[in-house]
Amino acid sequence: MVHVFLPSSRPALLAGISALLAGALALSGCTSTPKKVVVSPTTTMAAPTTEAVVTPPPFTATGIPAALAAVIQPLYFGGSVPASRSVVQVLAKRQPFKASGTVVVNGSVASFKGVPIAVVTSGSDVTLAVAAPTWRVVGGWWPSVGLPAPSLGGARRVLMVGSDARPGQSVNKSRADSLHIVGVDGRGGGGVLGIARDAYVNLATGGKGKINSALTFGGPMGLQRTVVSVTGVPLEGYVITGFDGFKRIIDGMGGLPMKVPVTVIGAGADVVIKAGPNLLTGRAALAYGRQRHTVAGGDFGRSANQGLLIMAAAAFTKLSGPAKLPGILQIAAPNITTNLSAEQVLTFAAGAFITSPGKVHNRVAIGTFGWTADRQSIVLLDANARRMFADIKDGNLS
Repeated sequence: MVHVFLPSSRPALLAGISALLAGALALSGCTSTPKKVVVSPTTTMAAPTTEAVVTPPPFTATGIPAALAAVIQPLYFGGSVPASRSVVQVLAKRQPFKASGTVVVNGSVASFKGVPIAVVTSGSDVTLAVAAPTWRVVGGWWPSVGLPAPSLGGARRVLMVGSDARPGQSVNKSRADSLHIVGVDGRGGGGVLGIARDAYVNLATGGKGKINSALTFGGPMGLQRTVVSVTGVPLEGYVITGFDGFKRIIDGMGGLPMKVPVTVIGAGADVVIKAGPNLLTGRAALAYGRQRHTVAGGDFGRSANQGLLIMAAAAFTKLSGPAKLPGILQIAAPNITTNLSAEQVLTFAAGAFITSPGKVHNRVAIGTFGWTADRQSIVLLDANARRMFADIKDGNLS
């Protein structure tokens, strides 16, 4: 933990990303109709009275524990701020708070795999914090103290994986049904790059095989090492979910709003996702992401549709607002496997709030079809795929 000190003369998602509940306090009062009062004239003069002047407290916090409030307050009024090393330099450049002199913050607190996480807002300011084991600031942006640029770790890339584990099978040892590199550049841009699941590559565990088998043979870390080796893209970590977990996440959010470009029929033809605005249930979203036989481009088209689901989830997080991010991540936590820390997940997900939809592109790294000696259908990644891999190294995809 690093402490930042601001002299008495007078900080830094992702991906909301990403969140639960902003505590709202409703005040109500009752009034009654006053009766008319007639005061008789008098020559008596009342003695002057003095009214006590009530000075509002300079700092008010709702929705967060006292220990977190104690971390947030000096961010505005000077003093030591417990902060992660990634944001220490940014917080050191903050300016004295110049508004009314009173700071009111509202927060929402949840947990990600047992670690408390929080988003605290004040006007346009957003502070991300985790308690591991004590509260500290791990990211955010603070226009009110001269720090409008986001501090969320810069360019970042994470591997998103959908496992095709069936009932009774391990999500972490089955084939990877979908593979996507999701990146943000820290400057408002990003990208979602799908990788053909039948791409024939060198596996981190040895030998050659389809890239989706890397999860089966090497588990999550074996898959991550394989993708890094094949693409040359540095990955911060992985996030894996299965069919049931994916549906629970979507249903837990109340459904996924998505504008579907082309009608898709899936799940044994009993689910129809019509073109246009939809509120997808977990079952419908899964059917949309898994269908390939009725989708143009087959497997490649399916990967593109899966990328659209990822982008729709990011858009949902952004529209929900930073205060809802902890809750979204708490819903997701029991339904995913990841090697990312709570801090990494929170700051990465928060990238959704500072990313412009027009600067995020959805692509699929494809190639030519071929056959193995034992007649397995495979994809041979081509030069265009390699260009895409190089493109997303900075977290952005043109």
